[in-house]
Amino acid sequence: MRMPGRALLSVMAALGIATAADAQDIVSATYQGPTDRYPHNVLGDAVEYTTLVVQLSNGAQTSATWQPGMVFEDIAPRLADLDGDGTSEIITIESSDTEGARLGVWGLRDGRLMPLATTPHIGTRFRWLAPAAWEDLDGDGRVEIAYVDRPHLAKTLRVWRYEPQADGTAILTEAASLPGLTNHRIGWDYIAGGTRTCGQGPEMIMADANWTQVVAVRFDGSALSVTELGPYSPAALEQALTC
Repeated sequence: MRMPGRALLSVMAALGIATAADAQDIVSATYQGPTDRYPHNVLGDAVEYTTLVVQLSNGAQTSATWQPGMVFEDIAPRLADLDGDGTSEIITIESSDTEGARLGVWGLRDGRLMPLATTPHIGTRFRWLAPAAWEDLDGDGRVEIAYVDRPHLAKTLRVWRYEPQADGTAILTEAASLPGLTNHRIGWDYIAGGTRTCGQGPEMIMADANWTQVVAVRFDGSALSVTELGPYSPAALEQALTC
């Protein structure tokens, strides 16, 4: 379900900020600060969120709030260790009033919650993306993040490599794309599918562009390939995730 409580940026401490010596980890994240200033309604209502609130392992909280012009247009933040350091980063969907959605990554650096990397905005207001995977998809030891670009229009799966930098930030570099795939319908308050590993590395499970087939998509480091698993239904897609 969509979690309750979902450019210029202000970063603020809510209940406390860990110092670098604390070596705190992010243990959970939520969206708060509901707003109707970006009435896209792609997730079933006109409410998006202004604030990312993060719970730390020492019990403190820290948060980041967008000023007018940007919102978190998302279902829930996603936690994953993207750089292999044993602590979590946060994957979000961020939308601009004028340029639409982009994927963003946040993390703790020197005890502060900071934006670490983003993809480019789609480029047009009220255009969205739906995350599909955030793991090492090709087995090279580096994490990729995949999303469906405009799952109701362009229906294009894009894979981005997450490349940590010496200053603690990261770069997201597009590694592959493939049209004809989707994982969301307008009005759904969830994103369909996910990833599975059935003995031959991770596969992304989603639907073809016409919602007629459940498909498994693999990334080999340079290209994407699709295997049809059978006729689409919500139950069939869910079953496909279990191998």
